[in-house]
Amino acid sequence: MSKKILVTGGAGFIGSFIVDRLIEEGHDVRIFDNLEPQVHQGKTPGYLNEKAEFIKGDVSNYDELKKAVEDVDIIFHEAARVGVGQSQYQPKRYVDVNIGGTANLLDILVNSEHDVKKLIVASSMSIYGEGAYQCENCGDVSPSIRSDEQMSGQEWELHCPVCGEKIMPIPTTEEKKLQSNSIYAITKKDQEEMCLNIGKTYGIPSVALRYFNVFGPRQSLSNPYTGVVAIFLSRIKNNNPPLIFEDGLQSRDFISVHDIVSANILAMKSSAADYDYFNVGAGRQITILEIAEILAKLQNSDVKPRIIGKFRKGDVRHCFADISKIKSKLGFSPEVGFEDGIRELMEWSAGVEADDRVDEATDELRKKGLLD
Repeated sequence: MSKKILVTGGAGFIGSFIVDRLIEEGHDVRIFDNLEPQVHQGKTPGYLNEKAEFIKGDVSNYDELKKAVEDVDIIFHEAARVGVGQSQYQPKRYVDVNIGGTANLLDILVNSEHDVKKLIVASSMSIYGEGAYQCENCGDVSPSIRSDEQMSGQEWELHCPVCGEKIMPIPTTEEKKLQSNSIYAITKKDQEEMCLNIGKTYGIPSVALRYFNVFGPRQSLSNPYTGVVAIFLSRIKNNNPPLIFEDGLQSRDFISVHDIVSANILAMKSSAADYDYFNVGAGRQITILEIAEILAKLQNSDVKPRIIGKFRKGDVRHCFADISKIKSKLGFSPEVGFEDGIRELMEWSAGVEADDRVDEATDELRKKGLLD
């Protein structure tokens, strides 16, 4: 049955693919997006689905957002400022958009007549801080962020908070203690908790999806605060070496945007998702150095990554997803292999301008005291 669906941030990387899938399934879709210059360079993206209604507006503007909510059955709340490093020196901007914009949306749902029957919010793996670990002596442990003193000594791996021995990273489940260690992470944690709280209070089924590292076509190659895959690809396309912090052996979980969309559709359709939160990752661990090497190989580039041995304050060492919960409750299973997803990204990027602004962003982090 066709639904009227609002996608905030629907012109963005993930949001636009959600829009496409919803339209493929016969839904009536409304996009609400401010076309953030850092992402879109002031242009309406050519991939914007012509079958969707487009409203240019900002979630920080209560009246604009209220008009966008009119007559919709389901909301995908994807709109947010993204970027861990940048959030540390633009805290007001991130809080105003991510927390303030979400507060506007929830205030509208609480205090206005509406038809909304479900709310799905984009959360983030960044809310965990460090991932989960296991100690041979002490079992499962949840270490705090590494200290500047440890990092200055280039002692990259973590130690058990109980016995002090080195520990091994393990897949991170949803029940891990949350240790948000950036303004961006704090805002995503607040977005998630606010939506679930208001949803439960007012009987609006709500779902939070904790995205891990998403990659794929349409990810801005000119935004130096976007995902590491896009940043590395932009460097390689400009014949510049990807810059790798620490020793390159820090690891993450990279998932194709198409699998992220599938998880969103499952969350929309399944009542088993209501009032709950889920990891959305590929369930595989890969190092940052491996990412750079795979990208260079598939791009047929001789560029070698440059490991600079520096560290960014607040970076975590390892975090990759345990996806057993979303598999068992929603039937989710990632389908896009990492190299297949990278090849798709490469094909798309061949016709896309990549303005490499990494040096500019790195200098900014250094000036703000966030980079050793």
